[in-house]
Amino acid sequence: MKKIVIALISLFVWTGTAMAQPKAADPVIMTVNGVPVTRSEFEYSYNKNNSEGVIDKKTVDEYVDLFINYKLKVAAALDAKLDTLTSFKEEFAMYRDQQVKPSFVENADLMAEARKVYDDTKANIGPQGLIMPAHILLRLAQKAPKAEQDKAQLRIDSIYRALQQGADFAELAKKLSQDPGSAARGGVLPWLGPGQTLPEFEKEAYALQPGQMSKPFLSPAGYHIILMKERKQLEPFDSLKNDILRFLEQRGVRERIADENINKVAAASNGKLTRQQVLENRADELSEKDPELKNLIREYHDGLLLYEISTREVWDKAAKDEAGQEAYFKAHRKKYNWDEPRFKGMAYHVKNKADVKAVRNCVKNVPFDQWAERLRKTFNNDSIIRIRVEKGIFKKGDNALVDKKIFKQNVTVTPLKDYPIDATFGKKLKKGPEDYTDVKQLVIADYQDAMEKEWVAQLRKRYAVTVNKEVLKTVNKHH
Repeated sequence: MKKIVIALISLFVWTGTAMAQPKAADPVIMTVNGVPVTRSEFEYSYNKNNSEGVIDKKTVDEYVDLFINYKLKVAAALDAKLDTLTSFKEEFAMYRDQQVKPSFVENADLMAEARKVYDDTKANIGPQGLIMPAHILLRLAQKAPKAEQDKAQLRIDSIYRALQQGADFAELAKKLSQDPGSAARGGVLPWLGPGQTLPEFEKEAYALQPGQMSKPFLSPAGYHIILMKERKQLEPFDSLKNDILRFLEQRGVRERIADENINKVAAASNGKLTRQQVLENRADELSEKDPELKNLIREYHDGLLLYEISTREVWDKAAKDEAGQEAYFKAHRKKYNWDEPRFKGMAYHVKNKADVKAVRNCVKNVPFDQWAERLRKTFNNDSIIRIRVEKGIFKKGDNALVDKKIFKQNVTVTPLKDYPIDATFGKKLKKGPEDYTDVKQLVIADYQDAMEKEWVAQLRKRYAVTVNKEVLKTVNKHH
């Protein structure tokens, strides 16, 4: 995964086979497999991967080999025609289109959409305007028994009398209202317009002026008392414009407008252009004007190729080649020696003494990587969990029970509830792993590195590379 991340963030520049002749102000710094690389390409890549915050910064001379290796891999991917794969084309187009689509949306398009939202909202609100009511609600099911209805009515009438006698509406709402959201705010609801609440509630609320309070009334939700806090007409468009635009962005309206405008361009071509060709043409146009966008699109193009060719030639091959992993481990065994002993086995917890021996017998002479499945089938194959097991390769400090029983450390082992008997089974490895599976992930990573070095060496023999040393000396020094 580390290499995948590096492949996608340490990307270079496009190595397309059809390139315009470089201008005199942007000389060729190297040629890889017959394809010229301009100084600006190399500078972009070098500066991006050696910016502030990069721990392992390279000099220009140190970076040249890394850059050449990258270009060689991309050349190999192009030779393998990986850029013709449908999966590559679709993913590359998706990323490129994300960069290009915003150019099909003008500010006027968004403003027209915002104005439409405002006008529609204003028409829906009408002359009644907006209201901000506070309410106290006592919930009552619509088909509640009469006794329950009478009880709720008595209670809401009692609250109403208290309010008439000067009780604080907000305090009573916090204590008694059964609408938790508004109760926490003293019963206050957000601004509401016509059609946004229950008809019974709306009728009572719109009949009130600020400061006025309704009598108790019944809606399908239960009994309410409303106190009108504020009323207003919808603010002018200019004062709401930014809020509406933010709302539209959240709803993906920009994307919809872009799609509509792209389709219009394609339709206007009378069949000469597809939607995808419209996007490709726009990407070319913008790239000529915006070097940053050009670099972004090229980065993703080559990053996808690098990922695909590296997966095929190195990562998957190494990860699936168990014979190769084992051979690599045996050839470099000392590299994996430990500085302190390890315990290869398990710490386990059982309910009765008989299971201590039963667990050992269950996995005795069974390959280590099959222990977990064998134990599960034997002891925990139904709804009853007979044993608890922690299996692995432990060093000091990894597991208290292993520390105490195997490494003879003076530690406290916390008893496991319902599994009072603790035990261990396995072997103590003093110098290093028994076989490659004990350190498999490390072996795979190292094996991948070795395969990659061998692959790059083959690519250097396969493809011609020339570097213009004089141009290389001018990197970042010609401005």
